[in-house]
Amino acid sequence: MPFDWREYLALAQFVQTQSNANFGEEAARRCAVSRAYYAAFCFARNHAQIHSGFVLTGTAEDHGRLAEHLRQHGRAGEARRLKRLRQWRNQCDYRDEIGDLTMMTASALQQASDVISRL
Repeated sequence: MPFDWREYLALAQFVQTQSNANFGEEAARRCAVSRAYYAAFCFARNHAQIHSGFVLTGTAEDHGRLAEHLRQHGRAGEARRLKRLRQWRNQCDYRDEIGDLTMMTASALQQASDVISRL
C-alpha cells in the first residue's frame, strides 16, 4: 500500500511542539516546516500524476515543475502555497539563522493543510 503523505503533516504538527535534552525547539520547528512541505509536495505530486497527467523527471526540477503544472491546471492557489512552503523549507534546511520561526512553522502547517484539503 502506498505511503499516505498526510502522515508527514501529522508528524510535523506533533514534532513542532517537541524538545528534549537531545534537541531544542528550533530543531523541532525546522523539522516541522520541512515535513509539512514534503507532505504537501508529495500529496500534490501524486494527485497531479493521477488526475492531470503530471510526469516526474526524477530531478530537483520536479518541485518547480509541479507548481507550474498545478497553476496551468487551474490550481494557482495550491501552486503558490507549494512555492511558499518550498522557500520556507529551504530556509529551514540551509540557513543558520531564521527570523520568526514560530510564525513560519504555524504558517507552514496551515499552508500544507490547505494544499492537501483543496486537492
